[in-house]
Amino acid sequence: MAAISNRVVDEVERAVIGKRPLLAKIMAAVLAGGHVLLEDYPGLAKTLIARSFALALGLEFKRIQFTPDLLPGDITGGYVFDRVQSRFELRRGPIFANIILADEINRASPRTQSALLEAMQERQTTLEGETLALPEPFIVLATQNPIEYEGTFPLPEAQLDRFLLKLSVGYPSVVEEREILGRRRERRRDDVAIRPITDPAEVLAMREAIEDVYVDPDIEGYIVELVVATRRDSRAAVGASPRGSLALLKLARAQAALDGRDFVIPDDVKEFVRPALAHRIILVPDLWMQRRAIDELLGAVMQAVAVPVLGEAR
Repeated sequence: MAAISNRVVDEVERAVIGKRPLLAKIMAAVLAGGHVLLEDYPGLAKTLIARSFALALGLEFKRIQFTPDLLPGDITGGYVFDRVQSRFELRRGPIFANIILADEINRASPRTQSALLEAMQERQTTLEGETLALPEPFIVLATQNPIEYEGTFPLPEAQLDRFLLKLSVGYPSVVEEREILGRRRERRRDDVAIRPITDPAEVLAMREAIEDVYVDPDIEGYIVELVVATRRDSRAAVGASPRGSLALLKLARAQAALDGRDFVIPDDVKEFVRPALAHRIILVPDLWMQRRAIDELLGAVMQAVAVPVLGEAR
């Protein structure tokens, strides 16, 4: 599994330069069966990352451009009357694919954003009272501009909680940006040809293998203590939910598998504390405008919770 996953990341890295730690985290989310929210300013390859992963994983890909006038039916589809057949027929929306790129998701209204809630949690959508299963695997890779950016709507807390990870891309270094220009000049076109490394069946098989990764009871206790500590911190109006604990468990298992281990160590958990929990915490109003408040809160939590000392691996 580690070899295949690294090949996927290597393939994506042909298009996305200098972001391997970020790409590895997204791959961990794919193995863990979760959705990813990429937040950063325009032009930092968020859309390219999502498209490249879809191609490298060999999964059906659909892109939805979120705009203020987008309606829920534009995402889910609906029944349309066929005059020739004199009957209503289902026209499936772009939600019926393996990987959905919800591009600039916070440019749409909360009503439209909520159309994804059932799909993200239940892997199904309901149209005219009929429940329709979505393809497996089903992954939402959403991008959003920072909430202070003009023309955006903050995502509802219930929807944020359904993202396994929230990540920022960040600007490339000077060396990396020069490499971006050099590669573009050499290939003489914008697109990068990404080869499929896996297919839907193999992705599902890798997810099933994650369930065999051993988690020591002390590691589970460590995860719970970290999440509970976010609820006790005076800077948090609302701490992370139990879904945050489950996210850390699944991501830690995926990270262990990516490292070629069949057991979880504390560092696997630490790796995902911020990307898995930051978006699940609501700060008290006085701290809403302080950019580093969440980082400071989670840093204090990690320092306060004792790291378990494990014996020999099983």
